[in-house]
Amino acid sequence: MHPRLIGLGGFLHRRAENVLAAMLAVMFGAFILQIVFRYLLNLPIGWTNELSSILWIWLVLWGAAFVLREDEEIRFDIVLGQAGPRARRAMLLASSLALILLYGLSLPAAADYVAFMKVEKTAYLKIRMDWLYAIYIVFVVAVLVRHLWLCARALRGGSPDRADPAKPASGI
Repeated sequence: MHPRLIGLGGFLHRRAENVLAAMLAVMFGAFILQIVFRYLLNLPIGWTNELSSILWIWLVLWGAAFVLREDEEIRFDIVLGQAGPRARRAMLLASSLALILLYGLSLPAAADYVAFMKVEKTAYLKIRMDWLYAIYIVFVVAVLVRHLWLCARALRGGSPDRADPAKPASGI
């Protein structure tokens, strides 16, 4: 791959991490504010709970779409770790093709639902629900692109690395 593309990818990954950290900071601030108002001032406020819930959904889907690397995802490595390179490549192809098929089939219906939700707003912050649910569409497109890339890499002969239990991110 071209070095400039690799550099751009690294830059975009760091910016996605920055966005994730900012969302976490805002969610934490809303959580602390909720505690202060509820327990110290005896004045419960609902918008902080709504904001925390919205940010939690966005944190998970944004992180899974743009921050989490392939080797950091949760998986069952018992069978994959014992297989040879060709079998690992075949398993990668099978699982990626299944995900592409399932997410690809669900994308039009999900997009229709998100578009339909423009008529609803949140209770406290009055944010349109289609804006809130739009992160799911972003997530699905990112998953589709990632698994299309993994399929292309596997077809060119690349296979996932064997799980190393000594690595902290190994999942074993």
